[in-house]
Amino acid sequence: MTDPINESSGDEAVPTFKESFGAAMRKTGLGQVAPGEIPTASSLLAAIGGVRGLIESILPGLGFLVVYSVTRSLLPSVLFPLALSVLFVVARLISRSAPSQAFVGVLGIAISAVFAIITGKPEDNFLPGIIINVTSVVVLLVSLVIRWPLIGIIVGFLTSEGTAWRDDRAKARVLIIATWLWVALFACRLVVEVPLYLAGETEWLAAAKLILGVPLYAGVVWVTWLLVRAVYARSQPGVASE
Repeated sequence: MTDPINESSGDEAVPTFKESFGAAMRKTGLGQVAPGEIPTASSLLAAIGGVRGLIESILPGLGFLVVYSVTRSLLPSVLFPLALSVLFVVARLISRSAPSQAFVGVLGIAISAVFAIITGKPEDNFLPGIIINVTSVVVLLVSLVIRWPLIGIIVGFLTSEGTAWRDDRAKARVLIIATWLWVALFACRLVVEVPLYLAGETEWLAAAKLILGVPLYAGVVWVTWLLVRAVYARSQPGVASE
């Protein structure tokens, strides 16, 4: 007599790319975007966590810019964004929504504030971000040089495909292009922000970080999703037509 438990466990379907990758991308809001669509304000807004995520991402940086432009004082300029980020965490805890994004924001803003307070230079508030961008470019370039593009590793993990994409020339090519796309994003930030940092142009640096932050990130995430989704759709029957 067949054991129904073993039989049912043996017949469990392996999650398809649509299920695995779609579930992961829905967390960024891009699950609502279909291949070939023109990016809309709503789809890009969803990519950064909706209105709440947009506020939590932009308001601290904007607060620094406004306070510094008015006061020309370091301490209130770095403490005001920190206070805002703490309020975001409290608001999420009260509303019982996931506070992880807000916690990360507090940590990043606190580290930046410490850098600036220790050196006494307001432009050093942006130094941790510049270091992160440099590190990201280096890691991505190394992954390309050794022929293990980072986006390919991430997609392989999300889809439970592992490293099988390396044996598919079309997938490998697209994942390499997607990785270069992220190299371009971080490199673009460095090209603009480093000269402003070295020149001590704090206000322009704050403005540049706002412009090259959330909007550019959302756009690159969206394009990456379309690239990866398209190549996997072609390789799986039924996905392209859905």
